[in-house]
Order: sequence, then structure tokens, then C-alpha cells
Amino acid sequence: MKAIYQKYILNFKQASGTSRGILKTKETFFLKLIDEDKIGIGECGIFKGLSIDDRPDYEEKLNWLCQNINTTIDVLLTELIEFPSIQFGLEQAVLSLKSKNPFELFPSKFTQSKEAININGLIWMGNEAFMKQQIEEKLKAGFSTIKMKIGAIDFETELRLLKSIRTNFSSKEIELRVDANGAFNPNEALEKLKHLSEFEIHSIEQPIKQGQISEMAGLCLKTPLPIALDEELIGVFDVTNPSGGRAGKQELLQIINPQYIILKPSLIGGFKGSKEWINLAEKQQIGWWITSALESNIGLNAIAQWTYTLGNKMPQGLGTGSLFTNNFESPLEVKNGHLHYNSTRKWMINL
Repeated sequence: MKAIYQKYILNFKQASGTSRGILKTKETFFLKLIDEDKIGIGECGIFKGLSIDDRPDYEEKLNWLCQNINTTIDVLLTELIEFPSIQFGLEQAVLSLKSKNPFELFPSKFTQSKEAININGLIWMGNEAFMKQQIEEKLKAGFSTIKMKIGAIDFETELRLLKSIRTNFSSKEIELRVDANGAFNPNEALEKLKHLSEFEIHSIEQPIKQGQISEMAGLCLKTPLPIALDEELIGVFDVTNPSGGRAGKQELLQIINPQYIILKPSLIGGFKGSKEWINLAEKQQIGWWITSALESNIGLNAIAQWTYTLGNKMPQGLGTGSLFTNNFESPLEVKNGHLHYNSTRKWMINL
């Protein structure tokens, strides 16, 4: 068996705003495994400025993987512990190689087009008019859960947008989630959460920056609305903390005790890393859902198929496939607030 990789630049249809700035392009890498006449493909979805493996030796590690591809997968995954997006690309590629159809990694009622996955509609940051336009489009498209990114424009304007939704739709009609991407100052976060709670918000993702464990624990204890950890999970490799250094997964959840955690497989070690978080969260009765991290349809396809097998009925964050001008045509399609797998549509990919 041999392995090769290829860089690919995804171009956003329109610049997308987050609290970290404006995104116009997204770099990703595809790992291909070739064994006689069979090919497997996986996406190593690095996220510049967010991924723990956004480092100068990233391609060097991909090269190392290609040279050592015939080592057992357990050994490879252990060696790649600090490169979670490469771990995930490898997991996908191995499953793809073994599958009858290289894009059908987890055959199910989802891939048979019999069932769909409930997803949230994503509202990107921008000026008030742009955000309002997006909200109207998502409601028109049949989404019953909307996730709004906040923290980049004036907080009063964001509250006004949320109020306008609640004026027209109750919490039973539209579920509202907000994502602060760590934008709040710890000293003002609780007060802002109180204001947000007036609009019956389902949850807020990462209100303060990651790494402030005691402050986040205090917030989760006092918060008037549920808090979901997102970036907080990035870079936490060990389940426990055998070395006496930074907190492991178990300790982090025990200290902070959040209401939810959000799992982005590309950022936390793929299927294996995500499942470790899920098992620990369920022991503590912490809720969870899965979110993509701006992968192309190759990575999104793997995440969606796996997510379906988990049986979590909450709306998932898997609606990012239509953001790019040069994504690959695939069976994935969003209709009425759900992600469908239209098995009559073929993959159009040339890599």
C-alpha cells in the first residue's frame, strides 16, 4: 500500500465573519491510500489559527505518514497524537479503502436516503442588515434551530437581532443557539449571559477564551443559560492526566462541569478522539453534539455518516457544505433544516 497527499484551497462564496476575523479561503489536505486497484480518501481538515496542529511541520508530518503508511493504524494514530486533523484524515482514508464504495464509510438508513440528520442553520457575523438577511433566509429554508455567531459587532445590536426573532417566534418554534468563540471578557461574561437568557437561548458556545479553566467553571456554575465547551477541548490529548501537566479530558470535564460539549472531529482527533469525549461526558450527564469545522464535502460526508450512527437526535452542526465555490458535488444536500444523503446524486471529484 502507498499513500500520497494533496493540498486544496477552498474558496468561500462570500467572506464569512467570526470573532477571529474574516474568512475568505480555507486550506485543507487530502490523504489518498492506494492498494492495488483500490483507493481510499480522507480529509485532513486543518483550521488555520484554531487547530492545535496549525504548525510549520504540518506537511512534514503528512510526509512522515505517507512514508510509514504500512505501520499498524494504532501505532500511527499514537504517533499523530499532536496532529488531530491528520489522525482524522487517516481514519477516513482507511475506512474508505476498506469500503465497497469509497465514500460510504458507515452504511445506514442515512446513506440509503431513508432518514436525514436534523441540523442548525448558521448565521455568520456581519453588519445588522447582513445578519438579519441570513436569519430570514434560514427561517424561509425551514430551519427550526438557528445558531448565531456573536462577539464581533456591538452587543446591543446582537441582542436586538435576537429580540426580533423572539418577537416573531417562540422558543418552541425556533431554537436559538449563540456562539461567542471566546469573545467575552471573563469580568463581563456573566452579565452578558443574563441579557442573552432573556431570549430563551438554548445554549452559548465558548463564552470566554479557552484555557481559563477556573473562570469557565465559575461561569458554568452560575450561568442562567446552558454553556457548551468548544475550543476548550482543542489540544487536550490525554483522557486522564498521567504526567501531572495540563488537565486531561476527564479532569477538564470534572472541573468545569459544562452543560454541553461540542465535538469537531478534525480538531480533537477524529472518531476515536471524539468518542473518548462522548464517553466521559455521558458519565457526567453532560450533553453533546457534533459540528463540522469547514471541511470540504469529503470530510463533511465522513462526519455526517458517523454522526448518524450515534443516534443523537439534537440538531447537529453539519450545514457547512454549501459555503464554498469549489466544493465537490456529492450526495449531501440540505432541505428543510435537515442534511440528506441523496443516493441518486453522484460524487464529482477530480483529485
